[in-house]
Formats: sequence, C-alpha cells, structure tokens
Amino acid sequence: QVQLVESGGGLVQPGGSLRLSCAASGLMFSNYAMSWYRQAPGKGRELVAVITAAGGDTNYADSVKGRFTISRDNAKNTVYLQMNSLKPEDTAVYSCNARSYAYGRNYWGQGTQVTVSS
Repeated sequence: QVQLVESGGGLVQPGGSLRLSCAASGLMFSNYAMSWYRQAPGKGRELVAVITAAGGDTNYADSVKGRFTISRDNAKNTVYLQMNSLKPEDTAVYSCNARSYAYGRNYWGQGTQVTVSS
C-alpha cells in the first residue's frame, strides 16, 4: 500500500516561511521523481516544483522561483518544500506527487493547507 503523507502546513503571515514535508511509504522512493502541486480556490492545479529521483535537478514554477526550494532525503523517504517570502497568493492546498515513468506509476498525497494572511 503506497502512502504519501504531507505535513507542515498552517497559517503564516505574508513574508513568513513554512517547510512542508511529504513522507512516502510502500514504494521504492529513490526511483521516483517527486513534485509539489498546489490548488487554490477557483484555480486549477499548478505544478510548483519537481526534483529528480537522485535529487540532481530541480524545476520551479515562475511564480515561486527564488522563494521556494524543493529537496529530498532518500534515506528518510521524504521530500520537502521550503517556502520563504510567502505571499497571500500562495494560499492553497499543497499536495505531493511521486512519479516513475519507467514503472508507469503515479501517486498522490491528500494535501496540506497553507494559508498566508495577516
């Protein structure tokens, strides 16, 4: 049984920081690229950041470049999203995704709420 469990969301003021974590189990974590997505009310799901299986390459949405950092610890089967200089428009449910094109498999967590407000 594959599980992806996000944590670390919450309420933060504009300009503040949060670190999201996604703990994976039931899969060979080191063989999966990991991504963070978000969905705000009234908007479609947006790819925020992606990191390759070995952690050597990352990519970010233009809206978060320079503010967010994705990283992974394969020994802990965990991917992180460090979120700095948060803006109200970052408010969304953030979900992690594990994807292997080689295996043809794709898994999702249930998400964690991030609210940026004064």
